[in-house]
Order: sequence, then structure tokens, then C-alpha cells
Amino acid sequence: MLTSALPTGLVALASTLVVAGLAVTAVGAPEPAPPAAGAGGERWVWPVAPPRVVRGFDAVGRYEAGHRGVDLAAAPGAPVVAVAAGSVTFAGQVAGRPVVVVAHAGGLRSTYEPVSADVVAGEAVRGGQRVGTLAAPAHCAGATSCLHLGLRAGEDYLDPLGRLRAAAPVLLPLGRP
Repeated sequence: MLTSALPTGLVALASTLVVAGLAVTAVGAPEPAPPAAGAGGERWVWPVAPPRVVRGFDAVGRYEAGHRGVDLAAAPGAPVVAVAAGSVTFAGQVAGRPVVVVAHAGGLRSTYEPVSADVVAGEAVRGGQRVGTLAAPAHCAGATSCLHLGLRAGEDYLDPLGRLRAAAPVLLPLGRP
């Protein structure tokens, strides 16, 4: 009985190590990952071009301070496009800032802030379709202006970078929020 359990245990351990090795290889790979697909298999596109992340997603507890989205460098007046096909569920002011929200397949919602809307609630949009322009003052403080892109599934905040087309990694200084 011990001899038959030993090979099974070794096989399980070897399988775990192979999977872990693949994960480490994928993380350290110099090639960017293939484009990510959103719900329904549609490829998501960057909402501003060229894409440059100035602040990443900071997963935190439900009521803790954090950064529930990503900031993408863009100049005021820059066009902002929908990351994927969907329906505009909101285009208006939230806490004094212009916001656009698009509902996508699979219960996902993308949010764009601050964006002066070219769309209205109830309007269907295609991935890559302009939803507005980056408003001033922009979301980021200081010399860099940016778009804040958020992603939610129900009440949960997700990292939108996982759904967007792959790009070169961006290194941020240590200790930066």
C-alpha cells in the first residue's frame, strides 16, 4: 500500500512543481502575453493611446483606502474609447467629476474618469468606439494628467490590466502608492 501511494504522491508533487515552474516562466518571460479576451471572447482595447500606466491597481479590502483601477497617461482633450462592446449605463457627474460607465457581457462594468461624454445612458457602443474626451482637471495630480480606468464584476473591483492587450511592463519606483 505504501509503494502505490508513494508514486502517486511523487506524481502530484512533480505536477505541482511543473505548474509552478510554468507560472514563474510566464511571469519572467520577455515576450508580452497574448491579447486578453473579455467576457464573450472579445479582445479588449486600450481606452487611450498610446497606453502608459502611471499608477497600477491596488487590491484592498472593501472599506480600506486603495486604488481601485489604473491610471493611464493622457492629455486633457484626448479621445477615450470603450475597452469592449457594451451598453452605456451612466454618463454624468459623480462627486463633481464626469464619469462614463459601460456594462459588458458577463456582468463586467468599465468606468472612465474624468471623461466628458459623447455618449448617453442606454447607448450601445463597440470596442474601440469613442465614448468621450479626457476632461480637465484630470484624475492624476501633478504634471501628469491621466484617465482613471476601473473594472467591476458585481460589487468586486478587478484589475483592468488583466483584460487589456498586452504591453511592455511598466516599472514604478519602490514605495510609490
